[in-house]
Formats: sequence, C-alpha cells, structure tokens
Amino acid sequence: MLISLAALFGLFTLAGIGQALMGWRQAQSFAATQPTATNDLPPLTLLKPLHGDEPLLEAALTSVCAQDYPRFQVIFGVQRADDPAIAVVERLKARFPEHEIDLVIDPTPHGSNRKVANLINMYRVAKYDHIVIADSDLHCAPDYLRRVAVEFSVPNVGLVTTLYAGLAANAGMPAVLGASAINHYFLPGALMSRALGREDCLGATMALHRDTLTRIGGLQALAGHLADDNVLGQLVRGLGLNIRMATTVPSTTVPETSFRALFSHELRWSRTILSLVPLEFAASAIQYPLAWAIPAWAFASAGGYPLYGEELFLFAWFGRILAATGIDGALGLAAVGRATKVPIWLLPLRDLLSMAVFLASYASDTVEWRGNIMHTHATDKKSD
Repeated sequence: MLISLAALFGLFTLAGIGQALMGWRQAQSFAATQPTATNDLPPLTLLKPLHGDEPLLEAALTSVCAQDYPRFQVIFGVQRADDPAIAVVERLKARFPEHEIDLVIDPTPHGSNRKVANLINMYRVAKYDHIVIADSDLHCAPDYLRRVAVEFSVPNVGLVTTLYAGLAANAGMPAVLGASAINHYFLPGALMSRALGREDCLGATMALHRDTLTRIGGLQALAGHLADDNVLGQLVRGLGLNIRMATTVPSTTVPETSFRALFSHELRWSRTILSLVPLEFAASAIQYPLAWAIPAWAFASAGGYPLYGEELFLFAWFGRILAATGIDGALGLAAVGRATKVPIWLLPLRDLLSMAVFLASYASDTVEWRGNIMHTHATDKKSD
C-alpha cells in the first residue's frame, strides 16, 4: 500500500513537472508573437479606479501617463474626498500637463462591487468610444496602449485583455512568493488555457468599444458580481464576439508584507476561481509538483525506498527551476524591472503554500476584499 501511494503521488509529481515545462513553452511562443500590424490607433479613454495610496502606486500610474500613444484620456476615480490617492493624481496632472487627465470623486454606490461602482461614476466623463479599464497597480511598458489598441482592428473582436506578471513591492519573502504565484502559475496557466481554446477576460486590462458595452447592458451589468471580469467576458462572448489577448505583459504590484496578508489575498483569488470553474480549479492542483513529491517521498521512505523519494523530489525541483527561470527569461520582464524573480530555494515553499491555499479554498465561500466580506456563491457568481 505504501509503495502504491508513493507511485500515485509520483505520477502526480511527474504530471506537474510536465505541465510546468509546457507552460514555459507557451511563454516562449507568446514572447515570439508579433503584434497586429495596423496604423489605425483610435483615441482611447483609460479608466483607472483608485482606492488609497497603495505601494508603488505613483510608479504604476506614471507608467500609464507616460504612454507613447497619439491621443488618450486618463480618468482616475475615487469614492472619498479624503482618499490619499488624490494627492498622487494631482502630482501627475502637474507632471503631465499636456495629457487629458481627469479626476472623479463620487461616493455613489451601484450594487455590491465597489470597484464597478467607481467605474460607473467615472464613465460619465469618458470622451472617447474605445474604453480601456485597467487596475490601479498596473505597471506598463510605453507601448502598452498601442499593443492593446491594434487588436481592435482584428475582425469580430469585442474585448481585448492582457496577461500580467507580478512585481514585488518589497524584498520580503511574502511579496516575492506572491510574485512567483503570478509569474509561474497564473501566467503560464492562462497561456495554456488560451492554447486549449478558452477566451478568458483577465481583469487587469479590459478594453472594449462603447457600443459593445452598451449592448451588454453597460457597466451596471457587472455591479452585483464579485468576478466582474469573468462576467464581462461571458457577456461579450454572448454577443458572438471574440476576446483577443494583446501582445504586451504589464505587471501588477504584489504589496504583501506578511504571510497572513498573502494567504488571504491568494485565498480570495482561489475561492473566486473555484466558484466559476470548479472542475478546472480541481485539476489545477496538479501544477504543484513539489507539493506532490513530498508525500511521495514520505510514502516511499516508509515503504523502504527512501532513495526513490529523494530523487523524485530533486527531479521535481529541477523541473520547477527550469520552468520558472525559462518563463522569466522568455518574457524578459525582470530585466527591465517589471517583474520579480523568485530565488530557486523558495520554489518548494511556493508549491506548499499554493497547495495550502488550494485546500483551504474548499472550506468556505467567504472572501475578504479591501475590508469587505463577500461570498463567491458558485450558483450565481454574485457578491453580497
């Protein structure tokens, strides 16, 4: 029985290594993809909902204002007149006087999703018909808007989204591990899903035409949903339109300074994904080969074959090193300061932490987001 269990966990380990290496291959393929060729760059309105002075906020917002794009409007929105992010916006307006930068301060609620409520309040001053919704903590390359905009020229495109990488806001272990979860699990996983035919909307960037937004019921159609990006993608696909992935990879700030904060953040992600795609979420456990290699080692040792378990663990670790460093190298984001490399000695801890989050996801449907308690509700995908 012990040897059988060791063999079973060993198979899971090998499958996880294989998936990690396939994710590396997908990252290489994506990095080699050329952007859509067009000279048609329509004027854009960029919506940036804000909530407090987050770590690296000014750096992230500066990267948006410094875009190499002929004509665009940036709308920042807050829901409180004393929000410290306002001071950051005022500095940016002074620094970029040549740009169309607007600030909306409006506490009007619209449903249970406060981010969407903020967007609804901001949308009323949008000047242009091509709308880009981007998270406040996104660090972008200077050609980010160009890479997004050119995808609108592809026939039957209703929505443009982007991958994103993780950029640790500090050198602490929680932030570095959080960045690794994005760079080495989420990012290759999203690429593999795309290769298998899925067209998911990834919430860091959501770009669409005003007419498309009107046809799905406006931003109000998202106001009662926790996973607003997923709902937006479903509604756009329901119109018979496609979701394109732009050939750019911005980075999202990973601000956590404690393991408790990191665990809570990742648990919110996991429980939301579990509520949306339960079967795919269950299958995603295979992507943590080092977490599977540890019980395989334990059962093999108890059954009298410790060397088998030790070699399997080292093999899994080597596979994870190849995949992680390969993804970092293919995208090249760490070299330009828009992603964080994880030390290879932290990879076992990263797999174990991810497995703990995975298992905890099944304990409840409750999530915490910016001090608000919500429920994922697998049946209707709405927040309370």
